[in-house]
Amino acid sequence: MSIDIGKKIIILGCCGSGKSVFAKKLNEKTGLPLYHLDNIYWNDDRTHISRYEFDNKLEELIKKDSWIIDGNYSRTYEIRINACNTVIFLDYSEEVCMNGISERVGKERSDIPWTEDSLNPELVKWVKDFHTQDRPRLCSLIEKYSDKQVFIFNTRDQADKWLANL
Repeated sequence: MSIDIGKKIIILGCCGSGKSVFAKKLNEKTGLPLYHLDNIYWNDDRTHISRYEFDNKLEELIKKDSWIIDGNYSRTYEIRINACNTVIFLDYSEEVCMNGISERVGKERSDIPWTEDSLNPELVKWVKDFHTQDRPRLCSLIEKYSDKQVFIFNTRDQADKWLANL
């Protein structure tokens, strides 16, 4: 059985949930263009573009015919959910996400323009706060845009099995 997931897909979840890894696998399966928001926002020297410039780049991106957009950037949840066909929410535990951010220290990644050399305390706090701060808003927006196709995975195994069945 084939699942029609549309041509505009966003992947959301807490930092460390594996959004970028999932997005790469989905890109390989579908051939849809993949955009990592971290690569749009951040520069190689760990500075970032302005909010105005980021918003303009995001606006141009969502006008394209097809895409997979990976990244949290909670301020832009609603813009992206409104523009997509499909929401994929990696709704994993704090423990899984903490392990995710710990395991990527020292590893070169294509979804961000540098290699983390240590665990960032701000990132740790953000992961710890996700379930009380961002998750409720995200769930509310998913409910508000009930016309969207939504896939919510609570474990990496669920997500991997879904991908394998595409």
